[in-house]
Amino acid sequence: MKPVPCRQVPLSLQARCWLRIRAVAAGAFLWLATASVNAAYRVELIAPDSLKEMLTEHLDLFRFRKREDINPDQLQYMVETAPNDVAQLVATDGYFTPKTDVRVERVGNETVVHLQVESGKRTVVSTAQIEVKVEARDKSTSQAEWVRQGWRLPVGAPFRQEDWATAKLHGLQILQQQRYPAAQIADSTARIYADMYEAELDVHYDSGPLFTLGEPVISGTSRYPEQIVRNVSPLHAGEEYSAERLLEYQQQILRLPYFSNAVIEVDTDPAQAERTPVKVRVTEFPVQRLRTGVGFSTDTGARLDGRYSHNDIFNRAWVLDTQLRLEQRLQSGTLDLAMPPDHSGFINSTHATFERSTLEGVELRSRRTGVRRAYTSARRDSAYLLEYYRDNLKQIDGALPPPDILVEPGAHQALMAGIEQTWRKVDDPVFPRNGRIYSVQAGVALQGLLTDQTFVRLYGQVHQFVPIGQRDLVILRGELGAVITKGGNSSVPASLLFRVGGTDSVRGYGFQSIGNKRDNVVYPARFMTTGSVEYQHWWTEKWGSAVFYDLGLASDTWSGKAFVHGLGIGARWRSPVGRVQLDLAYGFQDAKLQPHLSLGVAF
Repeated sequence: MKPVPCRQVPLSLQARCWLRIRAVAAGAFLWLATASVNAAYRVELIAPDSLKEMLTEHLDLFRFRKREDINPDQLQYMVETAPNDVAQLVATDGYFTPKTDVRVERVGNETVVHLQVESGKRTVVSTAQIEVKVEARDKSTSQAEWVRQGWRLPVGAPFRQEDWATAKLHGLQILQQQRYPAAQIADSTARIYADMYEAELDVHYDSGPLFTLGEPVISGTSRYPEQIVRNVSPLHAGEEYSAERLLEYQQQILRLPYFSNAVIEVDTDPAQAERTPVKVRVTEFPVQRLRTGVGFSTDTGARLDGRYSHNDIFNRAWVLDTQLRLEQRLQSGTLDLAMPPDHSGFINSTHATFERSTLEGVELRSRRTGVRRAYTSARRDSAYLLEYYRDNLKQIDGALPPPDILVEPGAHQALMAGIEQTWRKVDDPVFPRNGRIYSVQAGVALQGLLTDQTFVRLYGQVHQFVPIGQRDLVILRGELGAVITKGGNSSVPASLLFRVGGTDSVRGYGFQSIGNKRDNVVYPARFMTTGSVEYQHWWTEKWGSAVFYDLGLASDTWSGKAFVHGLGIGARWRSPVGRVQLDLAYGFQDAKLQPHLSLGVAF
């Protein structure tokens, strides 16, 4: 039996090209025709549901059915060619023996075309021979095996031209993503046995030479030194090519305030495989930028933001970043001066912050200055800091706190040395569905060194993302914090203590409404813990709903304290600027419903 060869160009593309030629010919025929003009006709289609969309979109009989300049000869031409057109179309979906019946009748003053298509039996893959020629086989046997094991059109699968093209491309990408960017498909054939409904597939990949990376070659810098781009490179000269590593380098560049875009590529000429230069092309931000924004949250009310930055202070690419945020219950201002990244990728900076909040009957004014050495990457953030805190806490009504509250009113100071670490292992940094993010902070302050009371501060947080099927997701969250000290009343700055409750904490309760509560006033405490489990269902790619359960506690002692609990439902929107959520939660201890909403717009 003689097979029907399937060429390198996918049949779907062949069919489309053929149909476009036919459409042009039909259009020309219509234009040149001089016969009498009839009214538009109607098409009645009987066909498998899986083929109806394809036929109605591409078949000439459907494309011209609303034209009122169709004459009988033109219609007859399309009727006669319809079976051949149908055969070309359905072959792209794996049906090579269709039966098509077309007839035309007059119903009153209307012309009706009856089109019936029987697809016949679908062709399936009978054999799939996948060969991979790898130059450095001793290093890449597993990679060649990934191509074979990951083949996406296995024996028994329905044969479709789109799937055939996708499967070949996927195998090629496995090679090109790591070690072999010059890999190509040396040969591919699909032999179709139409009367046996079988397809035999053969694909031959050639990896080409193994590529290693050389030094970055940087272009596009004019305002800022190119050394900045070089300093944040995670690549090492001589390491094997990896598209993932190039993406990591691109992300490192885009985290900097200097560049709006970065394109990274290598020359895939096999002659340049050994230490091929890494070409980096950047687009710079202007030296000065001014941004504003407005927003609203149920935690702190309406919000107005203003931010000004200058990226070339002292003509040395030092970055001055100032920000002012005005909210109904919280106001803050920040001034930050950062040096460009050094040879190890770390950024040294100094900062000053002022914050005032009026929450739960307490007014807290906090000033903070310090120095920081930080490194940020896609998977890990590290920071080492020395910060001076000076806080002033008082009740809004002017009354003195009860004597059993461990935090004293008035001004307190501390010079704290600390370390912060964050690890990320998620599938998507913006909208993760699988993986985890966890972070820890530790700090210490010693009495007498600009510090009123010796203490150790510890804090940790974890997010776990667990996908359920294609559309559902479970998010687990937990956090734990403690300020460890001894002595009498606490003289630790109140901004280093803890209160919980609100949108990103324990829903069903007001923002920072859980702590040492006395006479409707909530004071910060030494210890805290919160936890949450949330189940999300995504109705579309952008819109979803959620049910959740939260619990938490903030207190000066663990003994004799009960957790508060919240249960609720919510809506989720994956907006172009990040996640937006609207929640309605019931707080069991307060016995009331609490809405939670957070949104903002930047200009």
